[in-house]
Amino acid sequence: MIQKLYPLGLLLLLFCACHRPLEIEDRSSPKTAAIDSSLLIPAPDPFSSLVALETPYGEMKIELYFEPSGHRENMLQLIRQNFYDSLLFHRVIEGFMIQGGDPSSRQAKKGQRLGGGGNGQLLEAEILPQYPHIKGALAAARQSDELNPEKKSSASQFYIVQGSQVRMEQLDQNERKYNMVYSPENRMRYKYLGGSPQLDMNYSVFGRVYEGLDIIDSIAAQAKDQYGRPQEDIWMKFRIIRE
Repeated sequence: MIQKLYPLGLLLLLFCACHRPLEIEDRSSPKTAAIDSSLLIPAPDPFSSLVALETPYGEMKIELYFEPSGHRENMLQLIRQNFYDSLLFHRVIEGFMIQGGDPSSRQAKKGQRLGGGGNGQLLEAEILPQYPHIKGALAAARQSDELNPEKKSSASQFYIVQGSQVRMEQLDQNERKYNMVYSPENRMRYKYLGGSPQLDMNYSVFGRVYEGLDIIDSIAAQAKDQYGRPQEDIWMKFRIIRE
């Protein structure tokens, strides 16, 4: 259910401030090359919606999962309304994620601090253990637990995971902490693609990049200011491939 956003001043979208990226695994190693790419990045489910995200560095193709349905339908509605066209990736942390969807980023002045805007709505959390924060995961940004104990999502701001190398011990710890189990496939993807498992079971993941993962790396590598805003504007434009 969509709820109106109560006034809380600047929208504080936190992604674990204590995060310290690990060294990125060498993706060109023979061990990685031996893995079937269709297992690491499978074809989209026939029941999923598909969208394309155009950027100055190329186009990403994104699968929006059939479930969670609330987040999927919300994003499709915003894309139909051209809500995201010309918005910026306003917060980029290399080795972690790229974030956009703040409507105040449209035609924002150079150096203007962004991230506090939204479309005035919240989405109920839809946190599913089968969708972790593997590289390419699409998830909804939100306010911190102190302001938002129900983990409700921003209805407009989203992030896409770049992540870093993941130790299997991190996944073991999450399983004990949250009483959940990673599938063998997701463990394999975490191992070879990397990700940000410290976010698992805390944010609503509702899709994933299935084509154009290198675009995430290109955006993440750009020079940024002290708040993570790229020094050169990185715009976005969505289109629907399949509803």
